[in-house]
Amino acid sequence: MPHSRATAIGLTAILLWSTIVGLIRSVTEALGAVGGAAMVYTLSSVILLIAVGVPKLSAFPRRYLIWGGLLFAAYEMCLSLSIGFADSGTQAIEVSMVNYLWPSLTLLLTVITSKQTLRPLIFVGMTVCLIGVSKVLGGENGLSLHHMAVNIGSNPLSYGLAFAGAIIWSVYCVLTKKIAKGCNGITLFFILTATVLWLQFAFTENQAFNFTPQLLIELSLVSCAMGLGYAAWNTGILYGNVTVLATASYFTPVLSAFFAAQLLGESLGISFWLGALLVSAGSLMCWWATRAH
Repeated sequence: MPHSRATAIGLTAILLWSTIVGLIRSVTEALGAVGGAAMVYTLSSVILLIAVGVPKLSAFPRRYLIWGGLLFAAYEMCLSLSIGFADSGTQAIEVSMVNYLWPSLTLLLTVITSKQTLRPLIFVGMTVCLIGVSKVLGGENGLSLHHMAVNIGSNPLSYGLAFAGAIIWSVYCVLTKKIAKGCNGITLFFILTATVLWLQFAFTENQAFNFTPQLLIELSLVSCAMGLGYAAWNTGILYGNVTVLATASYFTPVLSAFFAAQLLGESLGISFWLGALLVSAGSLMCWWATRAH
């Protein structure tokens, strides 16, 4: 596959992933936090089986299957449920910003585990990310610890799941790179996530599904965005320009917030957008600090 074409395919993954927050919120509003997430991951699994193929268990290292599967399922559940349990569309978008701490956390963890020198710029980047999230959570009050605490206290489950997800995904990224041995278990991990969500649904919810034409369209779109997004990203990473893809990926928080605001009909203030830009800028600083090694 041509280098430029693979890079372009990888970039489409970023656009696809940027629509996930808004679409997951729409689906979970109709089907419930757990039931909606279960439906999304089930359809995404089917799409991955078609796009990537049926994986062979014997080809995967056992440690990768166990730890990779557990971490992946835990993260995806944290992500989808944090959005689903949000009290409003605006809060769902704010929650997603907390989740986007994972790029900077991943880079920090990579430096620590590889025993590289912790350069000052990575701490500056982490600080900028945290300031950005604080501005988002402070609402129109900006950097207000009081309003941030009130906001988090209004729904600690959603914000807690998002923050836990950011930590889990950073560990997943660093660990699987060391133990996967070139294998890609995304399809298996999606099936595992869907299975766990259906089990949770069976024991915690009793909500009847009412499928409308609009809901079916949104469900199909978010499932394609997740399933095809991972497939496109793998193509870009394997055959495209990794530097271009890595740089572009750090703008996902801003793109995600933009698409979510349009899909959910939410109006986000200047303080939010400044915060989202700071999250992206901080992640880029962390990336640059590791790139300098």
